[in-house]
Amino acid sequence: MALSVAPLAFINGNATAAAALAPQPGDFTGYGFDACTAPSSETMAAWLKSSPYRAAGIYFGGNNRGCTQKNLTAEWVREQVTAGWRLIPLYVGPQASCTSVTKKNLIDNTKAAAQGRATAEDAVRQATALGLAKESVLIYDMESYDSKNTVCREGVLAFMNAWTNRLHDYGYFSGYYSSAASGIADMVAVYNRPWYVRPDYIDFARWDQVVTVSDKVVPASYWAPKRRMKQYRGGHQETWGGVTINIDNDYLDFARLPGAKLSDWNRNGWSDVMARTTSTGNLFAYPGNGVYLSEGYRSKVGSYASANALLRMDLNRDGYVDLIVRNRAGAVSFYPGLSSGKFGTRKQLYKNLSHLRELTAIGDLNRDGYPDMLAAQTSNGNLYLYPGVRGAKFGKRKAIAYGDWNNRSEFAGVGDFDRDGFPDLVVKLNSNNGIYLYRGKSGGLQAALRIGSAAGLRDLYGIGDFDRDGWTDLAAVQSSTGYLKLYRGTGKALTAGPNLATGYKGRSPLF
Repeated sequence: MALSVAPLAFINGNATAAAALAPQPGDFTGYGFDACTAPSSETMAAWLKSSPYRAAGIYFGGNNRGCTQKNLTAEWVREQVTAGWRLIPLYVGPQASCTSVTKKNLIDNTKAAAQGRATAEDAVRQATALGLAKESVLIYDMESYDSKNTVCREGVLAFMNAWTNRLHDYGYFSGYYSSAASGIADMVAVYNRPWYVRPDYIDFARWDQVVTVSDKVVPASYWAPKRRMKQYRGGHQETWGGVTINIDNDYLDFARLPGAKLSDWNRNGWSDVMARTTSTGNLFAYPGNGVYLSEGYRSKVGSYASANALLRMDLNRDGYVDLIVRNRAGAVSFYPGLSSGKFGTRKQLYKNLSHLRELTAIGDLNRDGYPDMLAAQTSNGNLYLYPGVRGAKFGKRKAIAYGDWNNRSEFAGVGDFDRDGFPDLVVKLNSNNGIYLYRGKSGGLQAALRIGSAAGLRDLYGIGDFDRDGWTDLAAVQSSTGYLKLYRGTGKALTAGPNLATGYKGRSPLF
Protein backbone atom coordinates (compact mmCIF):
# COMPACT_ATOMS: atom_id res chain seq x y z
CA MET A 1 0.00 0.00 0.00
CA ALA A 2 1.71 3.21 -1.15
CA LEU A 3 1.39 6.21 1.15
CA SER A 4 3.19 8.92 -0.79
CA VAL A 5 0.08 11.08 -0.57
CA ALA A 6 -2.89 11.10 1.79
CA PRO A 7 -5.96 10.33 -0.33
CA LEU A 8 -9.29 11.07 1.29
CA ALA A 9 -10.48 7.54 0.53
CA PHE A 10 -7.65 6.04 2.59
CA ILE A 11 -8.21 8.42 5.48
CA ASN A 12 -11.93 7.66 5.45
CA GLY A 13 -11.59 3.94 4.90
CA ASN A 14 -8.76 2.52 7.01
CA ALA A 15 -8.42 -1.23 7.28
CA THR A 16 -11.11 -3.54 8.59
CA ALA A 17 -8.78 -4.82 11.31
CA ALA A 18 -8.07 -1.30 12.53
CA ALA A 19 -11.75 -0.38 12.58
CA ALA A 20 -12.53 -3.35 14.85
CA LEU A 21 -10.49 -2.15 17.82
CA ALA A 22 -10.54 0.96 20.00
CA PRO A 23 -7.59 3.35 19.64
CA GLN A 24 -4.63 2.42 21.81
CA PRO A 25 -3.92 3.10 24.59
CA GLY A 26 -6.97 5.40 24.64
CA ASP A 27 -8.11 6.86 27.94
CA PHE A 28 -5.85 5.30 30.54
CA THR A 29 -4.18 6.30 33.79
CA GLY A 30 -2.10 3.69 35.56
CA TYR A 31 0.86 1.34 35.45
CA GLY A 32 2.35 -0.13 32.32
CA PHE A 33 5.40 -2.04 31.21
CA ASP A 34 7.29 -2.58 28.00
CA ALA A 35 9.36 -5.59 26.99
CA CYS A 36 11.64 -5.80 24.00
CA THR A 37 9.74 -8.82 22.64
CA ALA A 38 5.97 -9.03 22.82
CA PRO A 39 5.23 -11.75 25.42
CA SER A 40 3.25 -14.85 24.57
CA SER A 41 -0.50 -14.90 25.05
CA GLU A 42 -0.04 -17.20 28.03
CA THR A 43 2.35 -14.75 29.69
CA MET A 44 0.01 -11.84 29.03
CA ALA A 45 -2.88 -13.78 30.57
CA ALA A 46 -0.85 -14.61 33.67
CA TRP A 47 0.29 -11.01 34.12
CA LEU A 48 -3.19 -9.63 33.55
CA LYS A 49 -4.45 -11.81 36.37
CA SER A 50 -1.63 -11.24 38.87
CA SER A 51 0.30 -8.03 38.11
CA PRO A 52 -0.57 -4.36 38.77
CA TYR A 53 -0.04 -3.58 35.07
CA ARG A 54 -2.85 -2.97 32.63
CA ALA A 55 -0.89 -1.38 29.77
CA ALA A 56 1.84 -3.07 27.74
CA GLY A 57 4.31 -1.55 25.31
CA ILE A 58 4.70 -3.21 21.92
CA TYR A 59 7.54 -2.46 19.52
CA PHE A 60 5.50 -2.60 16.34
CA GLY A 61 8.02 -1.40 13.75
CA GLY A 62 11.10 0.57 12.73
CA ASN A 63 14.44 -0.19 11.10
CA ASN A 64 16.21 -0.05 14.48
CA ARG A 65 13.84 -2.39 16.28
CA GLY A 66 16.11 -4.80 18.09
CA CYS A 67 14.09 -7.88 19.00
CA THR A 68 12.19 -10.49 17.05
CA GLN A 69 8.43 -10.28 17.33
CA LYS A 70 7.06 -13.74 16.54
CA ASN A 71 4.08 -13.16 18.83
CA LEU A 72 3.20 -9.72 17.52
CA THR A 73 0.41 -10.32 15.01
CA ALA A 74 -2.96 -8.75 14.37
CA GLU A 75 -4.55 -11.73 16.09
CA TRP A 76 -2.34 -11.25 19.17
CA VAL A 77 -3.19 -7.55 19.30
CA ARG A 78 -6.90 -8.25 19.07
CA GLU A 79 -6.65 -10.96 21.73
CA GLN A 80 -4.85 -8.71 24.24
CA VAL A 81 -7.13 -5.70 23.73
CA THR A 82 -10.20 -7.92 24.03
CA ALA A 83 -8.81 -9.40 27.25
CA GLY A 84 -8.48 -5.92 28.77
CA TRP A 85 -4.93 -4.83 28.04
CA ARG A 86 -4.17 -1.33 26.79
CA LEU A 87 -1.33 -1.37 24.27
CA ILE A 88 1.40 1.24 23.97
CA PRO A 89 2.62 1.25 20.33
CA LEU A 90 6.37 2.00 20.11
CA TYR A 91 8.32 2.50 16.90
CA VAL A 92 12.14 2.46 16.70
CA GLY A 93 13.23 4.11 13.48
CA PRO A 94 16.32 6.16 12.52
CA GLN A 95 18.13 7.65 15.49
CA ALA A 96 19.91 10.96 16.01
CA SER A 97 23.18 11.31 14.13
CA CYS A 98 24.83 12.02 17.49
CA THR A 99 23.08 9.25 19.42
CA SER A 100 24.76 7.86 22.52
CA VAL A 101 23.63 4.30 21.76
CA THR A 102 24.71 1.92 19.01
CA LYS A 103 22.20 1.98 16.18
CA LYS A 104 22.90 1.21 12.54
CA ASN A 105 20.27 3.49 11.01
CA LEU A 106 20.70 7.22 11.66
CA ILE A 107 18.96 10.42 10.63
CA ASP A 108 20.54 12.18 7.65
CA ASN A 109 20.34 15.76 8.89
CA THR A 110 20.23 17.09 5.32
CA LYS A 111 17.13 14.98 4.61
CA ALA A 112 15.60 14.78 8.06
CA ALA A 113 12.13 16.03 7.10
CA ALA A 114 11.83 13.63 4.16
CA GLN A 115 12.99 10.78 6.38
CA GLY A 116 10.46 11.71 9.04
CA ARG A 117 7.61 11.68 6.55
CA ALA A 118 8.64 8.36 5.04
CA THR A 119 9.08 6.83 8.49
CA ALA A 120 5.62 7.97 9.55
CA GLU A 121 4.16 6.40 6.43
CA ASP A 122 5.85 3.11 7.29
CA ALA A 123 4.51 3.37 10.84
CA VAL A 124 0.98 3.78 9.47
CA ARG A 125 1.45 0.68 7.32
CA GLN A 126 2.71 -1.36 10.26
CA ALA A 127 0.04 -0.07 12.64
CA THR A 128 -2.75 -0.72 10.15
CA ALA A 129 -1.50 -4.26 9.52
CA LEU A 130 -1.69 -4.99 13.26
CA GLY A 131 -5.18 -3.56 13.57
CA LEU A 132 -4.17 -0.44 15.51
CA ALA A 133 -7.01 1.98 14.86
CA LYS A 134 -6.76 5.61 13.88
CA GLU A 135 -6.28 7.89 16.90
CA SER A 136 -3.94 5.35 18.43
CA VAL A 137 -0.79 7.01 19.78
CA LEU A 138 2.23 5.91 17.75
CA ILE A 139 5.23 6.67 19.96
CA TYR A 140 8.57 7.31 18.30
CA ASP A 141 11.49 5.90 20.31
CA MET A 142 14.35 8.40 20.06
CA GLU A 143 17.18 7.27 22.31
CA SER A 144 19.38 9.79 24.11
CA TYR A 145 21.76 11.93 22.09
CA ASP A 146 24.15 14.87 22.44
CA SER A 147 21.72 17.79 22.42
CA LYS A 148 24.65 20.24 22.43
CA ASN A 149 25.32 19.22 18.85
CA THR A 150 23.26 21.87 17.05
CA VAL A 151 23.11 20.20 13.64
CA CYS A 152 22.16 16.87 15.15
CA ARG A 153 19.54 18.44 17.43
CA GLU A 154 17.89 20.34 14.60
CA GLY A 155 17.89 17.17 12.53
CA VAL A 156 15.97 15.36 15.27
CA LEU A 157 13.48 18.21 15.56
CA ALA A 158 12.92 18.39 11.80
CA PHE A 159 12.48 14.63 11.66
CA MET A 160 9.93 14.65 14.47
CA ASN A 161 8.05 17.63 13.04
CA ALA A 162 7.55 15.70 9.79
CA TRP A 163 6.70 12.49 11.66
CA THR A 164 3.93 14.16 13.64
CA ASN A 165 2.58 16.09 10.67
CA ARG A 166 2.36 12.98 8.54
CA LEU A 167 0.70 10.89 11.26
CA HIS A 168 -1.95 13.58 11.55
CA ASP A 169 -2.65 13.24 7.83
CA TYR A 170 -3.69 9.67 8.46
CA GLY A 171 -5.59 10.27 11.67
CA TYR A 172 -3.05 8.91 14.16
CA PHE A 173 -1.71 10.71 17.20
CA SER A 174 2.01 11.28 17.58
CA GLY A 175 3.92 10.26 20.66
CA TYR A 176 7.58 10.91 21.45
CA TYR A 177 9.80 8.88 23.75
CA SER A 178 13.22 10.14 24.74
CA SER A 179 15.45 10.97 27.66
CA ALA A 180 14.19 13.82 29.80
CA ALA A 181 17.66 15.37 29.56
CA SER A 182 18.01 15.33 25.77
CA GLY A 183 15.08 14.67 23.44
CA ILE A 184 12.36 15.83 25.81
CA ALA A 185 14.27 18.94 26.87
CA ASP A 186 14.81 19.86 23.23
CA MET A 187 11.13 19.35 22.45
CA VAL A 188 10.19 21.57 25.38
CA ALA A 189 12.44 24.28 23.94
CA VAL A 190 10.45 24.37 20.67
CA TYR A 191 7.02 23.82 22.19
CA ASN A 192 5.85 27.24 20.98
CA ARG A 193 8.05 27.55 17.91
CA PRO A 194 5.91 28.95 15.06
CA TRP A 195 4.85 26.34 12.51
CA TYR A 196 6.37 23.52 14.54
CA VAL A 197 4.06 20.51 14.85
CA ARG A 198 4.96 19.12 18.24
CA PRO A 199 4.02 15.57 19.28
CA ASP A 200 0.62 15.11 20.86
CA TYR A 201 1.97 13.03 23.75
CA ILE A 202 5.33 12.58 25.43
CA ASP A 203 6.89 9.51 27.03
CA PHE A 204 9.94 10.60 29.00
CA ALA A 205 12.63 8.45 30.53
CA ARG A 206 13.91 9.30 33.98
CA TRP A 207 14.92 6.20 35.88
CA ASP A 208 14.53 7.57 39.39
CA GLN A 209 11.79 5.07 40.30
CA VAL A 210 9.41 7.93 41.15
CA VAL A 211 5.92 7.21 39.89
CA THR A 212 4.67 10.50 38.42
CA VAL A 213 4.13 12.22 35.09
CA SER A 214 5.48 15.53 36.39
CA ASP A 215 9.08 16.45 35.72
CA LYS A 216 11.34 19.43 36.33
CA VAL A 217 12.17 19.61 32.63
CA VAL A 218 8.54 19.86 31.45
CA PRO A 219 6.46 22.95 32.35
CA ALA A 220 3.17 22.04 34.00
CA SER A 221 1.09 23.51 31.15
CA TYR A 222 2.90 21.54 28.42
CA TRP A 223 1.31 18.32 27.21
CA ALA A 224 -1.50 18.82 29.67
CA PRO A 225 -3.88 17.52 30.67
CA LYS A 226 -3.38 13.77 30.24
CA ARG A 227 -0.77 13.69 27.52
CA ARG A 228 2.19 12.26 29.42
CA MET A 229 3.87 8.99 30.22
CA LYS A 230 7.01 8.31 32.23
CA GLN A 231 9.42 5.39 32.03
CA TYR A 232 10.53 5.49 35.64
CA ARG A 233 12.67 2.33 35.80
CA GLY A 234 14.86 0.63 33.21
CA GLY A 235 15.31 -3.00 32.33
CA HIS A 236 14.93 -5.55 35.15
CA GLN A 237 13.19 -8.83 35.75
CA GLU A 238 9.78 -9.18 37.35
CA THR A 239 7.73 -12.28 38.08
CA TRP A 240 3.93 -12.38 38.14
CA GLY A 241 1.73 -15.43 37.99
CA GLY A 242 4.82 -17.58 38.01
CA VAL A 243 6.16 -16.05 34.79
CA THR A 244 9.31 -13.90 34.63
CA ILE A 245 10.14 -11.36 31.92
CA ASN A 246 12.54 -8.44 31.58
CA ILE A 247 10.68 -5.13 31.50
CA ASP A 248 10.87 -1.37 31.85
CA ASN A 249 8.35 0.29 34.18
CA ASP A 250 5.96 2.95 32.88
CA TYR A 251 3.27 5.17 34.31
CA LEU A 252 0.68 6.61 31.92
CA ASP A 253 -1.77 9.48 32.17
CA PHE A 254 -3.37 9.55 28.73
CA ALA A 255 -6.71 10.65 27.34
CA ARG A 256 -7.80 10.80 23.72
CA LEU A 257 -7.83 14.28 22.27
CA PRO A 258 -11.30 15.53 21.36
CA GLY A 259 -12.04 15.51 17.65
CA ALA A 260 -12.38 18.67 15.57
CA LYS A 261 -15.78 17.58 14.13
CA LEU A 262 -17.04 20.99 12.97
CA SER A 263 -14.52 21.60 10.18
CA ASP A 264 -12.92 18.24 9.49
CA TRP A 265 -13.21 17.98 5.72
CA ASN A 266 -10.90 14.98 5.22
CA ARG A 267 -12.20 13.23 8.35
CA ASN A 268 -8.82 12.63 9.94
CA GLY A 269 -9.73 14.32 13.24
CA TRP A 270 -8.07 17.68 12.54
CA SER A 271 -9.77 20.91 11.42
CA ASP A 272 -9.41 22.06 7.85
CA VAL A 273 -10.36 25.17 5.89
CA MET A 274 -12.12 25.56 2.58
CA ALA A 275 -11.38 28.77 0.72
CA ARG A 276 -12.31 30.06 -2.73
CA THR A 277 -9.71 31.78 -4.87
CA THR A 278 -11.48 34.97 -5.87
CA SER A 279 -9.69 35.39 -9.21
CA THR A 280 -10.69 31.97 -10.55
CA GLY A 281 -13.61 30.81 -8.43
CA ASN A 282 -11.75 27.57 -7.65
CA LEU A 283 -12.52 26.06 -4.26
CA PHE A 284 -9.72 24.34 -2.35
CA ALA A 285 -9.55 22.38 0.88
CA TYR A 286 -6.49 23.11 3.03
CA PRO A 287 -5.74 20.36 5.56
CA GLY A 288 -4.86 21.32 9.12
CA ASN A 289 -2.57 19.54 11.54
CA GLY A 290 -3.31 21.34 14.79
CA VAL A 291 -0.64 24.00 14.23
CA TYR A 292 -1.03 25.35 10.68
CA LEU A 293 -2.76 24.73 7.34
CA SER A 294 -0.82 22.90 4.66
CA GLU A 295 -0.61 24.88 1.42
CA GLY A 296 1.33 22.10 -0.26
CA TYR A 297 -1.37 19.49 0.27
CA ARG A 298 -4.40 21.49 -0.69
CA SER A 299 -6.95 19.73 -2.90
CA LYS A 300 -9.29 21.28 -5.44
CA VAL A 301 -12.90 20.37 -4.77
CA GLY A 302 -14.67 22.37 -7.48
CA SER A 303 -15.20 25.74 -9.12
CA TYR A 304 -17.89 28.11 -7.86
CA ALA A 305 -17.18 31.46 -9.49
CA SER A 306 -20.88 32.32 -9.70
CA ALA A 307 -21.60 31.65 -6.03
CA ASN A 308 -22.20 34.48 -3.56
CA ALA A 309 -22.67 32.17 -0.57
CA LEU A 310 -20.95 28.89 0.29
CA LEU A 311 -21.32 26.80 3.40
CA ARG A 312 -20.73 23.21 4.39
CA MET A 313 -22.70 20.83 6.56
CA ASP A 314 -23.64 17.18 6.56
CA LEU A 315 -27.21 17.91 5.47
CA ASN A 316 -27.99 14.32 4.46
CA ARG A 317 -26.26 12.92 7.58
CA ASP A 318 -24.20 10.29 5.76
CA GLY A 319 -20.92 11.24 7.42
CA TYR A 320 -19.53 13.25 4.50
CA VAL A 321 -19.42 17.03 4.31
CA ASP A 322 -21.95 18.50 1.88
CA LEU A 323 -21.89 21.87 0.16
CA ILE A 324 -24.71 24.45 0.13
CA VAL A 325 -24.30 27.04 -2.65
CA ARG A 326 -26.26 30.17 -3.51
CA ASN A 327 -25.59 31.67 -6.93
CA ARG A 328 -25.85 35.32 -7.90
CA ALA A 329 -29.44 34.83 -9.07
CA GLY A 330 -30.37 33.68 -5.58
CA ALA A 331 -30.88 29.97 -6.28
CA VAL A 332 -29.71 27.71 -3.44
CA SER A 333 -28.48 24.20 -4.22
CA PHE A 334 -27.26 21.17 -2.31
CA TYR A 335 -24.20 19.19 -3.42
CA PRO A 336 -23.79 15.87 -1.53
CA GLY A 337 -20.31 15.02 -0.35
CA LEU A 338 -18.80 11.76 -1.61
CA SER A 339 -16.20 9.41 -0.13
CA SER A 340 -13.83 10.41 -2.94
CA GLY A 341 -13.63 13.96 -1.62
CA LYS A 342 -15.73 15.34 -4.48
CA PHE A 343 -19.36 16.42 -4.60
CA GLY A 344 -22.26 14.63 -6.24
CA THR A 345 -25.16 15.75 -8.41
CA ARG A 346 -26.64 19.16 -7.61
CA LYS A 347 -30.12 19.36 -6.10
CA GLN A 348 -31.89 22.73 -6.01
CA LEU A 349 -33.37 23.64 -2.64
CA TYR A 350 -34.71 27.17 -3.32
CA LYS A 351 -35.29 29.16 -6.49
CA ASN A 352 -34.48 32.52 -4.95
CA LEU A 353 -33.12 33.46 -1.53
CA SER A 354 -31.46 36.67 -2.69
CA HIS A 355 -33.32 38.56 0.04
CA LEU A 356 -31.18 36.87 2.67
CA ARG A 357 -27.66 37.62 3.85
CA GLU A 358 -25.11 35.79 5.97
CA LEU A 359 -26.23 32.26 5.20
CA THR A 360 -24.59 30.31 8.03
CA ALA A 361 -24.24 26.66 9.00
CA ILE A 362 -25.12 26.71 12.70
CA GLY A 363 -25.25 23.01 13.53
CA ASP A 364 -28.26 21.33 15.11
CA LEU A 365 -29.67 24.37 16.92
CA ASN A 366 -33.11 22.89 17.51
CA ARG A 367 -31.55 19.57 18.54
CA ASP A 368 -33.75 17.36 16.41
CA GLY A 369 -30.83 15.47 14.88
CA TYR A 370 -30.58 17.49 11.65
CA PRO A 371 -28.14 20.33 10.86
CA ASP A 372 -29.69 23.79 10.50
CA MET A 373 -28.98 27.05 8.68
CA LEU A 374 -29.30 30.65 9.85
CA ALA A 375 -29.80 33.73 7.68
CA ALA A 376 -30.71 37.39 8.16
CA GLN A 377 -33.36 39.04 5.98
CA THR A 378 -32.27 42.38 4.56
CA SER A 379 -35.75 43.91 4.42
CA ASN A 380 -36.58 43.62 8.12
CA GLY A 381 -33.28 42.77 9.82
CA ASN A 382 -34.71 39.61 11.40
CA LEU A 383 -32.72 36.42 11.94
CA TYR A 384 -34.29 33.18 10.74
CA LEU A 385 -33.66 29.51 11.45
CA TYR A 386 -33.97 27.17 8.48
CA PRO A 387 -34.24 23.75 10.14
CA GLY A 388 -32.74 20.74 8.42
CA VAL A 389 -35.25 17.97 7.81
CA ARG A 390 -35.31 14.48 6.40
CA GLY A 391 -34.53 14.26 2.70
CA ALA A 392 -31.52 16.59 2.66
CA LYS A 393 -33.49 19.82 2.67
CA PHE A 394 -34.73 22.57 4.97
CA GLY A 395 -38.14 22.87 6.58
CA LYS A 396 -40.34 25.88 7.32
CA ARG A 397 -38.27 28.77 8.57
CA LYS A 398 -38.73 30.37 11.98
CA ALA A 399 -37.73 33.85 13.18
CA ILE A 400 -35.51 33.50 16.26
CA ALA A 401 -34.30 37.10 16.66
CA TYR A 402 -35.65 40.48 15.67
CA GLY A 403 -34.23 43.93 15.21
CA ASP A 404 -31.13 45.36 13.65
CA TRP A 405 -29.34 42.21 12.48
CA ASN A 406 -28.35 44.16 9.39
CA ASN A 407 -25.83 45.89 11.67
CA ARG A 408 -24.18 42.52 12.20
CA SER A 409 -21.93 40.70 9.76
CA GLU A 410 -19.33 37.93 9.52
CA PHE A 411 -21.66 35.31 10.97
CA ALA A 412 -19.83 32.16 12.01
CA GLY A 413 -21.18 28.95 13.45
CA VAL A 414 -18.61 28.01 16.08
CA GLY A 415 -20.07 24.77 17.35
CA ASP A 416 -20.68 24.40 21.06
CA PHE A 417 -18.34 27.20 22.11
CA ASP A 418 -19.35 27.20 25.80
CA ARG A 419 -19.93 23.41 25.96
CA ASP A 420 -23.50 23.62 27.27
CA GLY A 421 -24.96 21.28 24.66
CA PHE A 422 -26.20 23.91 22.18
CA PRO A 423 -24.37 25.23 19.11
CA ASP A 424 -23.44 28.90 19.24
CA LEU A 425 -23.12 31.83 16.83
CA VAL A 426 -20.38 34.44 16.56
CA VAL A 427 -20.95 37.74 14.74
CA LYS A 428 -19.22 41.06 14.18
CA LEU A 429 -21.09 44.16 15.32
CA ASN A 430 -20.41 46.68 12.58
CA SER A 431 -20.84 49.76 14.78
CA ASN A 432 -17.91 48.94 17.08
CA ASN A 433 -16.06 46.02 15.38
CA GLY A 434 -16.72 43.84 18.41
CA ILE A 435 -16.93 40.06 18.15
CA TYR A 436 -20.03 38.83 19.96
CA LEU A 437 -21.05 35.37 21.02
CA TYR A 438 -24.70 34.39 20.90
CA ARG A 439 -25.04 31.20 22.89
CA GLY A 440 -27.60 28.73 21.68
CA LYS A 441 -30.60 27.77 23.76
CA SER A 442 -33.82 25.86 23.28
CA GLY A 443 -35.68 27.69 20.53
CA GLY A 444 -33.06 30.29 19.69
CA LEU A 445 -30.18 32.39 20.98
CA GLN A 446 -29.26 33.95 24.30
CA ALA A 447 -28.14 37.54 24.87
CA ALA A 448 -24.91 38.69 23.25
CA LEU A 449 -21.56 38.41 25.04
CA ARG A 450 -18.55 40.32 23.72
CA ILE A 451 -15.57 37.98 23.37
CA GLY A 452 -13.11 39.92 21.19
CA SER A 453 -12.45 42.51 18.51
CA ALA A 454 -12.80 42.09 14.75
CA ALA A 455 -10.94 45.29 13.88
CA GLY A 456 -8.90 44.64 10.74
CA LEU A 457 -10.36 41.16 10.29
CA ARG A 458 -12.61 39.60 7.68
CA ASP A 459 -14.03 36.14 6.96
CA LEU A 460 -14.59 35.08 10.54
CA TYR A 461 -14.84 31.33 10.48
CA GLY A 462 -15.72 28.70 13.06
CA ILE A 463 -12.76 26.39 12.57
CA GLY A 464 -13.77 23.84 15.18
CA ASP A 465 -11.36 22.69 17.87
CA PHE A 466 -8.27 23.36 15.76
CA ASP A 467 -5.70 22.58 18.46
CA ARG A 468 -7.86 19.84 20.02
CA ASP A 469 -7.75 21.26 23.52
CA GLY A 470 -11.47 20.68 24.06
CA TRP A 471 -12.67 24.21 23.15
CA THR A 472 -13.84 25.34 19.73
CA ASP A 473 -11.87 28.10 18.04
CA LEU A 474 -12.27 30.92 15.52
CA ALA A 475 -10.18 31.79 12.48
CA ALA A 476 -10.13 35.04 10.54
CA VAL A 477 -8.16 36.75 7.78
CA GLN A 478 -6.12 39.81 8.70
CA SER A 479 -7.06 42.14 5.86
CA SER A 480 -3.81 44.11 5.74
CA THR A 481 -1.50 41.08 5.49
CA GLY A 482 -3.63 38.23 4.18
CA TYR A 483 -2.58 36.10 7.13
CA LEU A 484 -5.07 33.55 8.38
CA LYS A 485 -5.02 33.81 12.16
CA LEU A 486 -6.26 31.50 14.91
CA TYR A 487 -8.21 32.79 17.88
CA ARG A 488 -8.44 30.13 20.56
CA GLY A 489 -11.71 29.69 22.38
CA THR A 490 -11.92 29.40 26.14
CA GLY A 491 -15.69 29.05 26.43
CA LYS A 492 -16.03 32.68 27.50
CA ALA A 493 -13.57 34.60 25.32
CA LEU A 494 -11.05 34.42 22.49
CA THR A 495 -7.28 34.58 22.89
CA ALA A 496 -5.02 35.49 20.01
CA GLY A 497 -3.16 32.51 18.63
CA PRO A 498 -0.62 31.93 15.87
CA ASN A 499 -0.80 32.51 12.15
CA LEU A 500 -2.20 29.42 10.46
CA ALA A 501 -1.32 30.37 6.90
CA THR A 502 -0.32 33.22 4.60
CA GLY A 503 -1.59 34.22 1.16
CA TYR A 504 -5.27 34.73 1.95
CA LYS A 505 -5.65 38.22 0.50
CA GLY A 506 -7.12 36.70 -2.64
CA ARG A 507 -9.26 34.05 -0.98
CA SER A 508 -12.85 34.47 0.12
CA PRO A 509 -15.10 33.16 1.48
CA LEU A 510 -13.66 30.78 4.07
CA PHE A 511 -15.85 28.12 5.52
